[in-house]
Amino acid sequence: MRGFLKPLAAALVMAASPALTQASPYSQFVIFGDSLSDSGQFPDIGGPLLGGNPLGGLRFTNRTGPTYQAGNGEYYDQVSTQLLASRLGLSALPSTPLLPALLTGNPDGTNYAVGGYRTDQILDSIVAADGSVVSVGPLSRSRDGYLVDMPRADPDTLFYVNGGGNDIFQDRNSDPASAALVAGDLVAGVAALQAAGARYIIVSDLPDVGATPSGFASGARPLWSARTEWFNTALDEQLAALGGNVIRLNFRALLGEVQGDLATFGFDPGVAQTDYCFVADNCIEHPVYGASGAAPDPSRLMFNDGVHPTSAVQDISADYIYALLSAPWEVSLLPEMGFSSLRGHLRQLDNELAMRRGDWQPVGGWSASVQGGYRRPDFDASGSNPTGDGRSLTLDITASNRIAEHWLAGVSLGLGDNRLELGSDDSRYDMRSLLATGFARYERERLFAQFSLSAGRLEYEDLERTFALGIAQRSEKGDTDGWIWGASAKTGFNLFQPDERLAAGPFVGVDYQRVEVDGYAEESGRSTAIAFDDQVQRSLRLSAGLFLDYRIGDSTRLTGEVARESERKDDTRDLRMGLTSVPSNRFTLAGYAPPSGQTRFGLGLAHSLADNLSLRINYDYRGNDDYEQGVGVALAWDL
Repeated sequence: MRGFLKPLAAALVMAASPALTQASPYSQFVIFGDSLSDSGQFPDIGGPLLGGNPLGGLRFTNRTGPTYQAGNGEYYDQVSTQLLASRLGLSALPSTPLLPALLTGNPDGTNYAVGGYRTDQILDSIVAADGSVVSVGPLSRSRDGYLVDMPRADPDTLFYVNGGGNDIFQDRNSDPASAALVAGDLVAGVAALQAAGARYIIVSDLPDVGATPSGFASGARPLWSARTEWFNTALDEQLAALGGNVIRLNFRALLGEVQGDLATFGFDPGVAQTDYCFVADNCIEHPVYGASGAAPDPSRLMFNDGVHPTSAVQDISADYIYALLSAPWEVSLLPEMGFSSLRGHLRQLDNELAMRRGDWQPVGGWSASVQGGYRRPDFDASGSNPTGDGRSLTLDITASNRIAEHWLAGVSLGLGDNRLELGSDDSRYDMRSLLATGFARYERERLFAQFSLSAGRLEYEDLERTFALGIAQRSEKGDTDGWIWGASAKTGFNLFQPDERLAAGPFVGVDYQRVEVDGYAEESGRSTAIAFDDQVQRSLRLSAGLFLDYRIGDSTRLTGEVARESERKDDTRDLRMGLTSVPSNRFTLAGYAPPSGQTRFGLGLAHSLADNLSLRINYDYRGNDDYEQGVGVALAWDL
């Protein structure tokens, strides 16, 4: 949309380079589009004339300070693609900046978006030789389109494609038929990226070009709005026909929601935001908040000029995309909550059986225990894994019968109230679990073996995904259910004589678990609400370690265990999803990646309070970067 800004001549400035702030599952960020995504291809004549600053370059939004004064030392603020790149820990440097790296200190980057580009030029920047062209006045520079340089795309690259506004202004989009041709250029670019192996392609819809200050000032609002609708309809139809993993945004609905709740997002609700701008460029400058107004403040306005948003809207836009990309990092942890609940339940059972080693009730007799516990998982951000922690309150009731001299069998019931809080905005996910396990244990002299089968119901309530939208915060909510099944086996050998106070030796174990979480849709129906597909995840863990059992006296015994666990199902847990406001579009994104190996250890202390009655306390830990620890207190008695 460069045509709505005055031509600017060359000056010595730096191109944009966002700070790297967070790990990402994506290897790089490649952008194709127009001025809404341009991160600084053109020099900035009105900014500082000293190179070397990563915030330099002409971008199509407001300057960083409260006023607009050429040469006053202010750089242009960052656009949404730069802000998104920073959130992902990636870069979005201009691909073909007019000022060479020798002057700016920046290499050519991966942002091919250029102010003024039509969709046919955007397509060229993807597929054509010398397809990326940047020119102003007598200066011009070209570079091959992305796929000319990179015939095969890295499958972990995140691509972003936007465009269509300049085609409206230049009358390439004048009716539904021509709008379909314009949309076809973008879709052809997406198809070429897919053919080259791209797996993650974000495609932006076109915000309502008519609902802009330029649309108001020119009198073209109804015409431009109609052309926007024709373009978006054609884009949706052609993307649906193309298929593949395309992530379709809904900026038009998002900006409508912002306009319907201006104060929440920091804009003045008393201003007709689609009629006024900050800088009088093909628009009417606001008399108060405009650059020449009584109290200049671009943060109170949605538009910097006739068609380009202020940095406040750029922030909202970047947060919107990031919330969509990061949603599976959180929601794919719902199965992990089920795994964690069952593992904690089985650890309680394992502690119970370890503390009764060699000290069973008579044949035919029954024993029971009741244990309350508290568990706390912790997640460290890495790749697609979010930062967060949780807590679980548990109650386990176990009953066993000595069915033969060397066999003990029984059942254990577990209730759990589980919560996770994830991400920088503290999303909250609650789950109640009801678990049942049947078990058997064999002991003969130095050898022991135990087996269990488990099943449980998981009730996910108050699933509240929370994220930033500029200065505001938004939550999307939903509910769902799930099931979990598991089987485990463990065997070990005591290296000491059975009648000694000390028992210790090696053991090996295997645990298989399967979780199903039903798909659900967040309830609001807004542009940020997502529908998630069913999740079916499996875990196969092999373990090897050492156990310890020491009788301190006649009434007290200490147990311990240390093991290394290997997860054989450690692939990234992808999640299929889509915006509820764009029902024709579904896509798959990377979710949680479980650790391939963890170290586990535990300690337990049992003390006899009276005949056939004992008190038991235990602590266990499992983890590496992500970890979980828990404590439990139990009363056990022989019936």
